[in-house]
Parts: sequence; C-alpha cells; structure tokens
Amino acid sequence: MIKVLNKQYSDKESLKTLNPIVKNWFISKFKELTPPQKFSFKTIKDKKNVLITAPTGSGKTLSAFIPIINKLVELSINDVLNDEIKCLYISPLRALNNDIYKNLVLPIEDLYKTPELAEKKKITIGVRTGDTPQNERRKQFVHPPSIFVTTPESLAIMLNSPKFIQKFVNLEYVIVDELHELANSKRGSHLVVSLERLSDSIKHDFVRIGLSATIYPLDKAARFLVGTKRSCVVIDASWSKKINAKVISPVRDLIYTNESEIDTAMYNIIDNIVRKKRTTLIFTNTRSGTERLVFNLKKRFGYKDEEVSAHHGSLSREERFSVEENLKNGKLRCVVSSTSLELGIDIGSIDNVIQINSPKSITRALQRIGRSGHGFKDTANGDLIINNRDDLIECTVMLYDGLKRKLDSFTMPENPLDVLAQHIVGMGLNKIWDAKDAYNLIKKAYPFRNLDKKDFLGLIKYLAGEYVSLRERSVYGKIWFDNTSNKFGKRGRLTRLIYYTNIGTIPDEVAINVYIWGTKKKIGNIEEEFLEKLKKGDVFVLGGKVYKFQRSSAADCFVLPANGEKPNIPPWFSEQLPLSYELAVDIGKFRREFSSLINNMPKEKFVYNNQKEVPKKVKEYLISMPTDKNSIASIYEYMIEQTYFTGKVPSDKLILIEKTKYNDKEYTIFHSLFGRRVNDALSRVFAFILSDKIGEEIELVINDNGFALISNKKIADNTIKSVISSACNQDIRKIIKENIKRTEILRRRFRHAAARGLMILRNYKGHRIRVERQQINAQALLRIISEMDENFPILKEAYREIEEDVMDIVNASGILRGIKDKKIKYSIIETPIPSPFSHNLVTIGETDVISIKNKKEYVRQLHRLVMEKISEKQNANK
Repeated sequence: MIKVLNKQYSDKESLKTLNPIVKNWFISKFKELTPPQKFSFKTIKDKKNVLITAPTGSGKTLSAFIPIINKLVELSINDVLNDEIKCLYISPLRALNNDIYKNLVLPIEDLYKTPELAEKKKITIGVRTGDTPQNERRKQFVHPPSIFVTTPESLAIMLNSPKFIQKFVNLEYVIVDELHELANSKRGSHLVVSLERLSDSIKHDFVRIGLSATIYPLDKAARFLVGTKRSCVVIDASWSKKINAKVISPVRDLIYTNESEIDTAMYNIIDNIVRKKRTTLIFTNTRSGTERLVFNLKKRFGYKDEEVSAHHGSLSREERFSVEENLKNGKLRCVVSSTSLELGIDIGSIDNVIQINSPKSITRALQRIGRSGHGFKDTANGDLIINNRDDLIECTVMLYDGLKRKLDSFTMPENPLDVLAQHIVGMGLNKIWDAKDAYNLIKKAYPFRNLDKKDFLGLIKYLAGEYVSLRERSVYGKIWFDNTSNKFGKRGRLTRLIYYTNIGTIPDEVAINVYIWGTKKKIGNIEEEFLEKLKKGDVFVLGGKVYKFQRSSAADCFVLPANGEKPNIPPWFSEQLPLSYELAVDIGKFRREFSSLINNMPKEKFVYNNQKEVPKKVKEYLISMPTDKNSIASIYEYMIEQTYFTGKVPSDKLILIEKTKYNDKEYTIFHSLFGRRVNDALSRVFAFILSDKIGEEIELVINDNGFALISNKKIADNTIKSVISSACNQDIRKIIKENIKRTEILRRRFRHAAARGLMILRNYKGHRIRVERQQINAQALLRIISEMDENFPILKEAYREIEEDVMDIVNASGILRGIKDKKIKYSIIETPIPSPFSHNLVTIGETDVISIKNKKEYVRQLHRLVMEKISEKQNANK
C-alpha cells in the first residue's frame, strides 16, 4: 500500500525520536526542522519504507540520515556497534557520493566529541565506486563501514562476491538518492533488481528510503523504490520552497530585429543578472551552447577565467571537480552548464538560475531553477531567456504548470530484457536456482512486474547456449539449464570474470568517421547518436558542406556530395531534448483556449508589430502567466497570425494537416503538438503507409510541434484520409518494426542491447574490446538472429527500446485511438505558402547551408508573404 503522509509531526514529536546526544547536537546546529525532516524522523524511526521528495537545500539528505545516525549512535553507546554495514547509500553520481562522505564526516566527528561518545566505537563511512583503490577495498572487506556509499554498478558487482555479501547480513537501511534520474533509465531497472537480490541473499528485508527532487507520479515512484509487495509512505515536500521564475524575450520583435541586436540584448540581460547576484548558474542544454556562451561573456564584458567557467561532460573529471569546488567556495561569479549540474552535486549557494531556450520539461525546469536558493526558506529564482516564438509559448506554459504544482511523468523502461540477462547470469553465479523462484523474485521489482514467462524462459534458453548457430559467432552459454528439474546455475570458469568486467547499462560510444562513398577521402566525424537517426538519402551538413547519407559500417559513415539540396537532419538533432508529452498536451490546450479568445474578439485589422497595446482580454488571460511584456506581445501576434492566415489553430484536440509548397517540394505538414517522441512514431507510420500507396519514397522532417511528409507530387485529400484511417486500424508496432529494420538506429541499439545482455563483450580477459569491433560483431549477430528468430530476447529488447524509450509508441497509439474515437479531430487545409506555425519546421536544416542571419531572412520572407495574404483577406472582407 502506498500512503501519502499529509500531516507533519511537530518539532517536539520529531526530536523526541532522537537520543539526547543526537538531539542536543541537532538543536545546536539547526534552528528548526525543515519540512521533509518534520515528516521523516518519526517515519524512519518506525522502520517504514519512505519516498522523500523535496527541493534542493531543503535538508532532504539529513532527513534520511539523521534517524539512521541516531540508531548507530545508540548502538555505539551500548557497545554493540560492530564492523558491519548497517546503511547502504546508492547514488548514480560518483561526485555526489564524495559529497555525501564529506557532509557526513563532520556531523559524526562533532557527535564523537561529546563525553558520552568520546571513548566509544566510532561510526565509520566508506565509499566504493569503480575508482576506489584496491587497498581501500581490502580495508572495507576487513573492517566494513557502518555507512557504505556506492553506485548501482558497484553494488551489482558486490552482490556476486560470495565473501563480501556477508558484510551486508545485518543491513537495516538502504537510501537511493536522485531517484528521478534512476527511474527514467535502465540503470534504475538494474538497481531495483539488485535490491531484490540483496534482500534475498541476506534473508531479510531492509528499510528503503528514496530521495528525489521532483518526480511524478508519486505512487509509481514509490512502487519503483519498494517493488510490488511492500508498502511505502510518501513524504511530498516538493513545494515547500517558494519559486520566483519568469520567461523573458530579449526584444519586442523576434522576427525583424537583426541577430546581432537579439544577441546583444540577451547577453546584456545575462550580464545584468550576473553582476547583481553573488553566484549565477546558467543552463544551455548543449555543450556547444555552453562553450559559446562562456566565450561571449568573457569577450563582451571582460569576465576573467576565475569569474566565469564552463561545466559539461566533455571536460575532464578533474576540471569539473575544480569548477564545482570554486563555485561552492564562492570563487566563481557564474558557471555555464549543459545538463551536468542539474542533479544534486553540492555546489553551495546559488542566487539565480538562467535557462537559455527551452529545457523541454516542467520537471527539468523546476529541477534546474531549484538549484538556486540553497536554504529551505530561500526563494528559488530563475529566468528563462527565449528567442523563438514557439519556445515562448512552450516555456510560458511550462512555468505556469510548474508554479501550479503540475509535473510531467517519468518514463520507466518496462521489462528491459538486456538488463535482466545480466541479472540471470549474476544469480547463476551465486547458487543453483529453481527457474520459478528466480522468475518470482524478479517480478517483485516494479519494472518487471508484468514480465512474460515466455520472455524469461527465452532469456534462460539464450544464456544456456541453446541457440547452436550463435556459437559460430563466439556466443557461448553462461549458465546451464536443466529442463527436467527446471534449475539453472553457473557455467564455465570464465563466466564470473566476464560478468564482473562487462556489467552495467551505459553503452560505449564512438566517434564515427565520415568518408566520401567510393573513395578513401575522410571529411570529418559525427557522433554515433547522430548516425543512428540517419536513413539512406537523408541530407545533412558537415564542415559547412552538404552530404547525402548512403550507408555505414562499424565506425565509418559513407556519403555523397549533395550540393544544392536542403538538409532534413539538423546537426543538433541528436543533442536536442524532446518535449515531454504532458507539457505538449498542455501547450495544445493553451493554444485552444487562446484561439477561442481571439475568435470571440471583434475582428480588427492586424498589422505586425504596430506598437499598439495588446487587447485587454488577451492581457487579462495572460496576466497570470509568468512572462514579460515582450513575450506577451510576441505570443499574441504569433497566435493571431496563425488564426487569421489559416482560420484554424492546431491544439490538443485538433491536428491541422497543411498542404503547401516549399523549395520546390510538396509538404504535407501535420501540426501535431505531442512532442518529438510521439511525432517520431506517428510520422514513420504515416510515411510508411503513404509510401506504399503512392509508390514514392517519402522524406521526413520532425520536431516537437509536428512533422512534415515531403514528396515530389501533391498528396490528395482522400489519400491523406485513407492513410490516417489505415493507421488507426492497424497495429502500429508492426509498422514501426518493419520501418526500422535495416536502419542505423536498429543496428546501434542492437549493439547496446547485445552488450548489456552479455552477447557481445566490452571486456575479455583484461582486454578492452574496441567499439568498432563490438559493432562488427553485433551486425553479424543481427543478421543471423533476424533470420533465425525475430522474437530472440535481445533483438526484441532492441525493438522495444526504440519503440518505447526513443519513440513514444504508447502515447502515439493513444493519439490514433483518439482520432478513431473522434475525441481528436483533424482538418486538411491547403496554403499558398507555409503558415506561421510551420516556419520552424520547414526551415529545419537551413542553418547548415547558410548563415543563421540568412536563415532568419528566409523566415522573414515567409513572414512578409504571410502578412501580405492576411492583409489581402482583411481587405477583401471589408
């Protein structure tokens, strides 16, 4: 049972749960309990599983640790504190583990200065990650720490150390930090199975404590933490901290103001905030954006290296650590980060957060803004600086939802079979298992609650080496399985070494060399994540020149020059965060309400940027929105342009299908504001069906607000209706599966799944296997398996990951059901030029062949044409 705790305990009740020594220390250090602490002290004292969600600086970490330290102090006083692990703390971040160590050492040292504890056995803390030296590991084995700090991967290795697992035999508490980060990924799926195995190995359960900044839905997060068979108390202190945030447009006119003026206005706003505040943290979403912003701050305003720094994943660990320490110690005025500082690494007190362009998710926006205002009574201050009209609407709705306490849902991988393969091998290393018992244990973990018995037995069959044809590719059995007794266990003396050196869920990545097809001429590199988005015929830019993708090998990509062709895959496509589905639907709702407002107003002659006041009714509607005057004016103009030009505004209830011509190609644009992951799935389905109907290869362009099917000839309305009807009445999983066969994304994702599933090895006998060699092995295996058994578990997982984690086939299917049930309508229109809402979509890739300045001029030309058409309509209606 999941229960939300609504009533706080008083400070007196909470402090009463503490030993007098701990209580007196706590009172001497803190004036009062923070909101999560008012809930947690008694709850954890009562040995209840608990999920604590609270903002940064709210005392969340101590809300979990103080009751545990209290228990350890009591054991110490009574001389029964032994060398054994009583508390296990797990975090996805090594840096956070070091923070926890430092933040716990001081309180424990203070406590042991009291006379009652001075001569007693001391509470100890140990950190175990992949970086921990061997001599430190030996010390931990001989004298296990009271509090053990580790990562999911290190825990998985320790589970299969028969001697070390005994050190957990009296474990009482497990803390899982940054739960929101883990629940969204296969690392989290791996971890929760590890916790079930840990409980089974030590023959008793333990108190589970989850810590998260912002996560939704809470009942699902609690289930993720405790599994399917346990109860959990939810402490929701997410909204205990005040938030002051707004959307800023640097200029009044985002269309005709030149780029240098917009940049200057943006950098002046940033500089003004940085100079007024002691410390400012800026998020940019991309590494390249981070470097560009740091460079410009230094160049334009004379900031020195010791005042402004960059922080992102491409920097060395030492460099990142130095930036974190300097920021924490107040030596830096400003740090610019891509995404690397949004998690709970201790960076001290931040006065203000700036977000450049949309973070694409309500939860992510609040997570980042919440890094400011370090004290629980402080206000979190954030400014979202936006220079794009679509993003203005997006971020306005995003902050409005966030301030109204609405979050987007986390997306948990369901039944990831590659993760499960690792655990089955690990379980076989420990003992002989009855397959039924193993299956039941795994199903206790929430991501595997619906695990199909056939899939489980399919994995057993694969891991037991029953696919003889795979042995030719050096895929051997890692367990034995007896069909008669239904038991399995370890097979082969190298299996333990293979398991230890290949465990984990984060795939190896490699830079892909790009060559001119049919030559040895290398023209540059692209990221593997970018390559997996390409299909034959896609056009992109590298080094300022245009190329058409032909094919790839393991670590090479082959292209042909495509001078004069327009790119359909922008270079930032693989870096860009996708818009969350819930936020996309709310933006659609905003459009619908705003459109209704406009349609109910007296029709006035509309002239763009005529400096008139925004109508009173519009102001009244937008006054509650967290946005500035420039943004309000831009949003109003953008919405009224689309309304006057097409007569219809796409929304959460209406998909507008626009037929138009651009760059001598016919565009059928689906204005489907459901986020890029949903649009990726829908576009592939529609393109696949349409291609069959008209006998022509269809080009695709996708973004969060919709997608375009690009063809040589105009698509008839009846054909479009037929395509939609066909999609609504088919199993789109089958269509997408057929669509992604023989694509780069399947080849790459299969390699990832095969590596996680121990089918191909990343390490063998102490030697690192190059990613290129892994990819060659994976492609050979993919060919064999595709012919042998399309339901082979690792291939099945590769398809599932693409359909559910990369795309969003679940919500895409929901959209099609909505169309079929007439809950979502669609309308087909034809426009002489692309409508305002389509400009960002049809000009995707333009910045790759021309300058940003000239791309803006393209948009201006389209905008002028739109305004001319609106003027013609208005004059005709006089």
